[in-house]
Amino acid sequence: MQGPNIVIVGAGFAGVEAARSLERTLTPGDARVTLISPTDYQLYLPLLPHVAAGVVTPQSVAPSLRRILPRTALVPGGVIGVDPEAKVCVVRKITGDLVDLRYDYLVLTPGSVTRTFDIPGLAEEARGMKTLAQAVYLRDHVIAQLDLAAATSDYDEQAARLQFVVVGGGYAGTETAACLQRLTTAAARRYHPRIDPGLIKWHLIDVAPKLLPELGDKLGESALRMLGERGVRISLGTSVASVTKDAITLTDGRVLPSRTLVWTAGVAASPLVDSLGAETVRGRLVTEPDFRVPGVDGVFALGDAAAVPDLAKGDGSACPPTAQHAARQGRHAAKVLAAKLRGEPTLPYRHKDLGLVVDLGGHDAVSKPLGIGLKGAPAQLVARGYHLYALRTGAARFRTGANWLLNAVAGDDFVRTGFLADRKGTLRDFERTDVYLSRAEVAARTRTGV
Repeated sequence: MQGPNIVIVGAGFAGVEAARSLERTLTPGDARVTLISPTDYQLYLPLLPHVAAGVVTPQSVAPSLRRILPRTALVPGGVIGVDPEAKVCVVRKITGDLVDLRYDYLVLTPGSVTRTFDIPGLAEEARGMKTLAQAVYLRDHVIAQLDLAAATSDYDEQAARLQFVVVGGGYAGTETAACLQRLTTAAARRYHPRIDPGLIKWHLIDVAPKLLPELGDKLGESALRMLGERGVRISLGTSVASVTKDAITLTDGRVLPSRTLVWTAGVAASPLVDSLGAETVRGRLVTEPDFRVPGVDGVFALGDAAAVPDLAKGDGSACPPTAQHAARQGRHAAKVLAAKLRGEPTLPYRHKDLGLVVDLGGHDAVSKPLGIGLKGAPAQLVARGYHLYALRTGAARFRTGANWLLNAVAGDDFVRTGFLADRKGTLRDFERTDVYLSRAEVAARTRTGV
């Protein structure tokens, strides 16, 4: 006799850790575990800037789900709608076909998408750093700008191609600007003698008054100084007013001739949460401390798409959308589900933040493990040690460590793969935020047998 079907949506930190812990906690007869994901790997998101910079290979930060989850059934696709009354997920397979999948318990970990605003030209011109494909594409695009700049005698075109703008002063934006600035500087020095290094300009823009505010003033200022010494121009209290294919206009009136806008200005919960009709706060599903979604039978939410109460802080706030919380929530969710299956009481999630790490490339880093502020080489050691620990397989750890060593010794060849070379690579192209169904559309499908 088969047990109840536990369906997990998403293969991020929360989803994979939930499935992995369920495999260890339950026997095959206790329940069936199904994981729905458009990719067959778990993306280690914090190292995407290293992929974009060519410091590590894409495979290194994408451990195989089949290696991590040998007993979990994998469905290649994404959930685009949920009918909690019928207990059905609408799955869009990677072929584009739609299928309905019934569940007994649903663990929602769909993660987040890049947050955007109604800025003229943003949807058509901005590039993101949320997926593995985006990191690979961005690397190709940046190297292409160097090649094209070296091949033209038009000074204005050369200056525009060599001016890069990153919006977002959080971890993703800061690390992306830092790592890609090192790439362009090294590539120009080694292989592009016709390029004036003074024309290569990186701008880091953020509307907030401070860089990396989560690290505190002292470490934030250290990061600001490190980037400034490398030539990264940082503009705080500023954002983008409009974008064209040739220029970026800032809210302070400056116009930057540029062909590259990298948009990392925060994240928003996956549009999937809207189909449930449940209560949300700032777009994230409101949950109980044990991840149950109030008023929705059998549904649990965790990770970036859930506003899980942060009991460790005790101030009524929700846990921040970080990998650290997502992974620990996934492991705790497995305990909650096991308790539910056995008719036992569930325990609330509680985790004290262990600190943050920011890798700026080379010997530059700032870290705050257990509240202890570090910078430079010690911070870099802590950051990379944490990343190796957090990768889910030994093969991924070995590949990543070997990549770091090889890059330090042999450098980079700065080659383009030609990936999507004929497309702009917009946020919508990669994140597919336009495929989700509304609540009414889901109900019309699941309750008429379409």
